[in-house]
Amino acid sequence: MLHIVLHHPEIPHNAGAAGRLAVATGSRLHLIRPLGFSLAEKYLRRTGLDYWKHVDLQLWDSLDDLRHAAAPEAHFWLLSTKASRSIWEPELPIHDGDYLVFGAESRGLPKSMLDVYAQDSLRIPMPGEHSRSLNLSTAVAIVLYEALRRLSLSS
Repeated sequence: MLHIVLHHPEIPHNAGAAGRLAVATGSRLHLIRPLGFSLAEKYLRRTGLDYWKHVDLQLWDSLDDLRHAAAPEAHFWLLSTKASRSIWEPELPIHDGDYLVFGAESRGLPKSMLDVYAQDSLRIPMPGEHSRSLNLSTAVAIVLYEALRRLSLSS
């Protein structure tokens, strides 16, 4: 199982799309507080997230809390437009049980976190001349399905 981690997500529709991807792929979705939206049922219905009962969801107060609870062999991959390594690197060692960590829509992951885990930071190539970033749920889909593709090749 792969793990999708949204660090301080701000937009409920992006979290909802990540939840949908988790259901579709048998992945677990982790949300790191604070959230920019409420998980109360009436708000979820309003944003069309009434399928959340099917999402394997875990809430955390910090990424450190999640890291401490994870299996010791689990690898955390941080996704950022600022990373130097590409998710297309042929030798990238993605394993079952790995965590794919995405930052907030408006600011990404904290620089301090990317500095500490620079060797574990990845980016999605964007060769478009004027591209800065992708929508969070789009980025989750690209990276998650690339990780699943790699897992299928290694089994």
